[in-house]
Amino acid sequence: MSKRSSIGSWAYTIGPYAANPIDFDTVLTTLKRLGFDGVELGAFPPHPNPGNPGGSDEGWGGALASKGQRDELKARMASHGLAFSGIAANLWGEKLINTDDQSKYIHEFKRNSDFAKDLGIGGVRVDTVQPPTIHRDVDYATAMDRVVKTWQACADYAKDNGQYVCWEFEPGFAFNKPSDIVRIHDAVNRDNFGIMYDTCHGQMVGVNGSRQEGEKEVFGNQIEFIHKLAGRINHIHLIDSDNTCHKDAAGADETSAHPPFGLGVLDFDAIIPELLKAATRVNHDWWTVDLCFYPDAWAATEQCKKALDGYIGKYGA
Repeated sequence: MSKRSSIGSWAYTIGPYAANPIDFDTVLTTLKRLGFDGVELGAFPPHPNPGNPGGSDEGWGGALASKGQRDELKARMASHGLAFSGIAANLWGEKLINTDDQSKYIHEFKRNSDFAKDLGIGGVRVDTVQPPTIHRDVDYATAMDRVVKTWQACADYAKDNGQYVCWEFEPGFAFNKPSDIVRIHDAVNRDNFGIMYDTCHGQMVGVNGSRQEGEKEVFGNQIEFIHKLAGRINHIHLIDSDNTCHKDAAGADETSAHPPFGLGVLDFDAIIPELLKAATRVNHDWWTVDLCFYPDAWAATEQCKKALDGYIGKYGA
């Protein structure tokens, strides 16, 4: 069976689209027309999200606090012939590293995990939430201990919900050096916890060392980085890189830019075969496009689908 194609819905709600997001029903209709098999859900407004139990309902496209609303969303997905490839939990409002109380982060993770379970989603994405500059304020051992213990609790909860957890490392978040990624993954030491490998982040973290505090830690090419992570990867995002970061409002580097296929420098014919050999813990058949922060993500979606189809045809059987 060949790989199934999906795309992250967050590309149409945050960054350049925050002021004018694409509504979720339009996303579904368009993705079906373009031939996608599914969508990876960014679970924050105005797209479907866990909502606040006991709070006001915002309709099926927003906060879905009740089981009935979630069942309706599942039915709508099925009517479009689409499935969910995963979920990006909305944890960005929480603190993880600069507090000794991670209960709010864990509580929010649990709400997202339960939401994902109700929707039949098998994988939950996490990140370290706070920027790499946090390392200037919190010593390494303390920061690592907080992250590891928190993610152990999250992974244990997700396992009870039949889910895996994938950590998306990025230049814009703490612990963005290759050795950090390996060290934390191995310390969490849960069979349902692994690394999301995004080819754009792989370039910016593993080859460019973007936003790394102190001495940079890089490889000569992305293939070497992929080999470093072999046996730890449990989710894959495919997108190009032009060796730049997306800029924040002040013009400073934030996290990886995600240019469409063909507008960057990545050699996917070299990367994908090595990634497939390294990603031995991927237990599903999804390949997901990530256009996060790309200013014309909506217009570029069709182009990316055609490129992804080509790679699936070559390597996704």
